[in-house]
Amino acid sequence: MTDERQEVMRQSQEILQHEFRDPSLLELALTHASVAGHYLDSNERLEFLGDAVLGLVVCDALFHRHPTYTEGDLTRIKSEVVSRVICAKVGKDLGLEELLFLSKGIEPASIPPSLLACAVESLIGAVYVDSGFEAARKLVMRWMGPEIERIAEGEHERNYKSLLQQYAQRETGKTPSYELLDEKGPDHSKAFEVAVILDGRRFPSAWGLNKKEAEQKAARLALETLEVIKVEVEE
Repeated sequence: MTDERQEVMRQSQEILQHEFRDPSLLELALTHASVAGHYLDSNERLEFLGDAVLGLVVCDALFHRHPTYTEGDLTRIKSEVVSRVICAKVGKDLGLEELLFLSKGIEPASIPPSLLACAVESLIGAVYVDSGFEAARKLVMRWMGPEIERIAEGEHERNYKSLLQQYAQRETGKTPSYELLDEKGPDHSKAFEVAVILDGRRFPSAWGLNKKEAEQKAARLALETLEVIKVEVEE
């Protein structure tokens, strides 16, 4: 292995915060098919495995972090989190374009996003093979945890608050407001009661563990009252 390649391996392990027991796995994860003599010498198989590990870790995190979300909610969030767009963003943030072993005809500045996304998945696969699921899970959550919460919150916004705002502007020309009615509990564990006010009408209030959650639930109740969406029945 050349000195230049060894330095890339060292930098990669620092970025991953993972020291490989088998460094050949890291080298393989960084090797694009354009410089591999055979497809088995490229990162394609590790990409396949890493994609599955990424999906499982994200599904597990969503299932436990958002116990009130429906299957449809979870599926939409998961699909966006593991998308090539998000994986490519992670790869760009990590600076992987400077670390991959590529054909000399591919300049780091011109690396397509899809290639960065594949590299992220192959690195996840490499860590999984090298040190098991828990090590891979920690890596994925360090990279994807903020994206999971950002997208999950956006999904909730799309489902209720944004939907109510769109309805209100279309039907009344007014913007709904959210009134804080009450709050209970100690500072470290407060609950909040919020109601929607729209065109002079107060809708049924809702409680949440934070103001954003209470507003989302209140927006949902308003939408149900207005018969914009069907009433959600607790089973």
